[in-house]
Amino acid sequence: MSLTTIFSVAGKTALVTGAAAGLGRAMAEALAENGARVVLFDREAGDLAATAEDMTAAGMQVQAIPGDVTDRAAVEHAVAQAVARFGGLDICVANAGISDPNGARLHEMAEDSWRRTLEVNLTGLFHTNRAALSVMVPRGRGKIINVASMWGHVAPANLFPRPAYAASKGAVVNLTRELALEYATSGIQVNALCPGFFRTKGRPRSEEDARRMAEYTPMKRLAEAQEIKGSLLYLASSASDFVTGASLIIDGGVTAG
Repeated sequence: MSLTTIFSVAGKTALVTGAAAGLGRAMAEALAENGARVVLFDREAGDLAATAEDMTAAGMQVQAIPGDVTDRAAVEHAVAQAVARFGGLDICVANAGISDPNGARLHEMAEDSWRRTLEVNLTGLFHTNRAALSVMVPRGRGKIINVASMWGHVAPANLFPRPAYAASKGAVVNLTRELALEYATSGIQVNALCPGFFRTKGRPRSEEDARRMAEYTPMKRLAEAQEIKGSLLYLASSASDFVTGASLIIDGGVTAG
């Protein structure tokens, strides 16, 4: 089998949450550029529509569905639409997530901020995984890609305190391991992508933040959004058929130290 075939997602159907901008958009583009039909899901309806319009104009086959991952019914509707329009669901990228709203240490953090971060990053991922698995299990195949973070493996407090984000992304990493074992004999691979510092629209919030992040990274730079595409395609394609429960860390060397 050729490498072109091994890494192909042509004819596959994918759902990407948090797809309106940033790494979510880059990952959706990676799939659609390589022949997948992609359902784009995001709570930012305006940005989502613009992304879908750009991708459609570029000849990609996409469907935009506005919604929030904390809304179980909305996520289930998106999966149902993928099945109804494209005939199934082969790839699910659970990417939607938020960070702590400020850099407060735990004893200074508002309870509402803690709850909201975990609701999006963990409960939202639960909704997404469960809805996707409900379709994939009867079909006996599928790829679940949970977007965690390098902060799911190491703590960010040496750079800035993010207790809720660190807790939620660590949970995503271990939930990914759990699901990998639960579905290992079901033809479904469950893996995590763990990005480090990437430059996207609006991120970092300032050039001073960018400087600090680059200095913290052994490669002394931030990644561009497009640099996520190869890792995503690896986990979404047959190239990773014997890989499950893994965390693919893309962080310029941060966690190696």
